[in-house]
Amino acid sequence: MNATTLPDDRQLQDLEEKFDPEMRFRPLGAAAATLVGGLLIALSLFHYYTAGFGLLQEVTHRGVHLAFVLGLIFLVFPHRKALLERAQPSSLVSPGGVPWFDWALAMAVAASTLYIPWIFHDLMFRVGNPLPVDVVMGTILIVALLEATRRCMGWPLPLIAIAFMVYALFGPYFPGLLKHAGANWNQLISHEYLTSQGVYGVAVGVVATYVFHFVLFGVLATRIGLGQLFLDIASAIAGRYAGGPAKVSVFGSAMFGMLSGSSVANAVTVGSLTIPAMIRVGYRREFAAAVEAAASTGGQITPPVLGAAAFLMIEFLAVPYQTIIAAAAVPAFMHFFGVFMQVHFEAKRFGLRGLTEAEMPKLRESFAQRWPTLIPLGLLIFILVSGRTPYLAAFTGITSCAIVGLTTKNAGNTARHWGLMVALHVLLGVVFFAGFESQEIKFAIFAAGALGTPFLMKALRVDGRIGLPVLAESLGTGAKYALAVGAAAATVGIVIGVVTLTGVGFKLSTIITGAAQAVAGGMGSLVPASLITPQSLTLLVALVMTGLVCILLGCGIPTTANYIIMVTVAAPTLTLLGVEPLVAHFFVFYYGVLADITPPVALAAYAAAGMAGSDPFKTGNTAFRLGLAKALVPFVFVFSPSLLIVAKGFTPYDFTVTFIGCVLGITLLAAALSKFFLVEMTRAEQALCLLAALLMIAPGLIPTLIGCALAVPMLLRHVLARRQAGMAGASA
Repeated sequence: MNATTLPDDRQLQDLEEKFDPEMRFRPLGAAAATLVGGLLIALSLFHYYTAGFGLLQEVTHRGVHLAFVLGLIFLVFPHRKALLERAQPSSLVSPGGVPWFDWALAMAVAASTLYIPWIFHDLMFRVGNPLPVDVVMGTILIVALLEATRRCMGWPLPLIAIAFMVYALFGPYFPGLLKHAGANWNQLISHEYLTSQGVYGVAVGVVATYVFHFVLFGVLATRIGLGQLFLDIASAIAGRYAGGPAKVSVFGSAMFGMLSGSSVANAVTVGSLTIPAMIRVGYRREFAAAVEAAASTGGQITPPVLGAAAFLMIEFLAVPYQTIIAAAAVPAFMHFFGVFMQVHFEAKRFGLRGLTEAEMPKLRESFAQRWPTLIPLGLLIFILVSGRTPYLAAFTGITSCAIVGLTTKNAGNTARHWGLMVALHVLLGVVFFAGFESQEIKFAIFAAGALGTPFLMKALRVDGRIGLPVLAESLGTGAKYALAVGAAAATVGIVIGVVTLTGVGFKLSTIITGAAQAVAGGMGSLVPASLITPQSLTLLVALVMTGLVCILLGCGIPTTANYIIMVTVAAPTLTLLGVEPLVAHFFVFYYGVLADITPPVALAAYAAAGMAGSDPFKTGNTAFRLGLAKALVPFVFVFSPSLLIVAKGFTPYDFTVTFIGCVLGITLLAAALSKFFLVEMTRAEQALCLLAALLMIAPGLIPTLIGCALAVPMLLRHVLARRQAGMAGASA
């Protein structure tokens, strides 16, 4: 692998499986591997078809999705991690290397999930009064779901779900405000299994309706070379400057994050190129890994794809996806800007070089080879902003990726290549945007085009940058990403079910609000009312408490599950304190993402550390420091919602003042944390810069001006010291 080329598809998949535990499958015998591969592809094709030709009835759609996801988990994730290391011999009790009880669990959980769509016609008559068979099937699903989640994600999330179920069953024994009437097992199963408030709730619906399609789009866009084009653009923009590879990491992760929506996938894909280059120019190993980890967490907050939690906001807030994209834009910029400035100051402090001309990619050649890969992303964004459904946008993007990949080469495209690519895109546009009302006619035309394309390619002697085997592998890889997040969404459904059954969400909100008021009251005597009102101080304390809980939860569960739990429990608290729902949801979302670089469990940092050969804990600590802007910006947009652009109360003045203050404050914060601005900083200057940065980041013109005034002495000293150093160098 040279310095400017991403690993190939097989190497990328190996890296993801090595560093992402959610992608680490057990070795299978040939027959079992073929079956699993076929089921993964079938799962992707199911979602691809429904996105383009109409979703199934809600319960049926979610049931089929869960049957695939949970059944596959028992086939590919063993009950003990030790079994990941070696293939088990195939035998009568272990067909294909999979123990008989895993086959049994896979079939049982598939049957229990499909049971609900099967009895849907009289489901409403059973809610609250389930039949014995309903209780048995529901019990099978709950137990199997907890075990499936444990296998692919570990114990934390299943234990949280079990704790909530215990709370539901033993409500009368809890003290004070937490006490409730309690529910028996039949009532709990009825609510969790037979209603849309539990396992079959909004979380599973969002994964099955939105998330899966965008993950598949990201995989395919990477396979056809769009990720490489983004990295070449990043190298051309930033590579030649001081500490070039680290700046390429920031720019590349920002652009690649538009596709992946995953911190770990971003880290291993971009990091495979940037981490060795950073080490080569002189960055410490843990710093190189931390830069990639911190930048990669931005993948979940970068429009247009974002992470899975962003799609949940559509359902929870009942707003268009365009609103989520617009709200995410400026905070995402602030995150990457904060990482970039620390990288810059670190490079200047240690005199690190940029990339040489030999190490830089030839951008003109890269564009000439890969510009068609921009077509799918352009179509996806266009359809999103035009107001059509996100899953139709993803369907169009996926189809365009397949067309571009199959019909264009990296170099040497002929008129036949261009003609076939254009013709297939025209067919795509005619089928889905020409006003056909009959789904059967649309599917017939589309299927004829899809089946005829390989024959046309052969007749016209068109060979593409990818072939049908790579397309099939991408479908399987996209489905792999869905397994763990699908199980997490269903398990979090148990938590939501208990909250709606017992009303504990409101009770917890009352407890958190009371605790925040008590703490704020104790601090009131220390903080002058002229600086912050008691109401604002209470809100600040509640935000700190919420952020800490988000980070603690994130130590064991993924961002999506973290977001759902905190939205259910903590977001109502912020709303009670006057925070707009969109702003409250974004606050929880950002702090959930932050967990990917917060030790002791920081998956993105650990993945990057594995590639850099650095200490994982030190890498996580450094990554958290680099991503500190992401920890501060949510506080800013809570107190100044204009930063989210589409939040209520937006004014150009508030936005401008807040934006400029954030940019200046993040710059000073980066300088203070790096101990360098124009020259090395003293400890007193560091402390002054930190105070000035916090004042600048705080919303409002007055705090920003005070922060600027505090920073002036440091700035003057550094300008003079820099000038003297330059004069000394010139005289020497």
